[in-house]
Amino acid sequence: MDAHLQKRFWEVDVFRGIAIIFMVIYHVFFDLEYLGVYESGVRSGILLFIGRGAAITFIFLVGLSLTLSYSRARHFSDKGQNLFPKYLKRGAAIFSWGLVITLVTGFFLERGMVVFGILHLIGVSIVLAYPFLKYRVKPLSVGLAILFMGFFTQNAYVDFPWLLWLGLKPFGFYSLDYFPLIPWFGLVLLGVFAGNNLYLGYRRQFEIRDLEYNPLIRLLDYLGRKSLFIYIVHQPVIIGLLMIFGYIDLNFAGF
Repeated sequence: MDAHLQKRFWEVDVFRGIAIIFMVIYHVFFDLEYLGVYESGVRSGILLFIGRGAAITFIFLVGLSLTLSYSRARHFSDKGQNLFPKYLKRGAAIFSWGLVITLVTGFFLERGMVVFGILHLIGVSIVLAYPFLKYRVKPLSVGLAILFMGFFTQNAYVDFPWLLWLGLKPFGFYSLDYFPLIPWFGLVLLGVFAGNNLYLGYRRQFEIRDLEYNPLIRLLDYLGRKSLFIYIVHQPVIIGLLMIFGYIDLNFAGF
């Protein structure tokens, strides 16, 4: 086995670790405001920047990380082997977690059920991005086109909910976490473009100072590797802590 194929790129996990920290911070303040505990102003200013910045980083790194996974898989697979089932399985697993969040929020929340949130997006994007993983330029053009389409779908409304996943919303639609394919899949493809050019052949195409053994970097690296688990559990943990410290009670869920 080639030595360079045995290691991860710590900087990718570090950026993902920073993103998950920002996501947790944003959701703490969002929950406080949603539950009527504290008016934090999460829909504007620095908190909105933190929340959106974390989401953008996550989604971009989905595409970039797919290229790294694909590079390694191609190296170890037999020539001509179809790798699509691997990504279909991975995408379906993450999408299933999104469905769990849909069911939980639909049961506990009076308004704002998560219909097509970031986990739904990531699950579907892993599958849809597969045909682009072997290209260096095409993901850029298609990704920019999808992002551009978002200007038209942002304020587009229809009389039915069946195209929510695409970005067409029914009138009065509201969700606490909504990331439709248009425009967000475009950002995934930009990550694919970046990965296929910055890490061509699973090798860095740029120089970077080696900070891998810095304690802070190692912590962020660890959080980045566990980002999916943290994302799944962080909301129940936040709610639980708010209940323990007496900021909310079960009445907020309608019990």
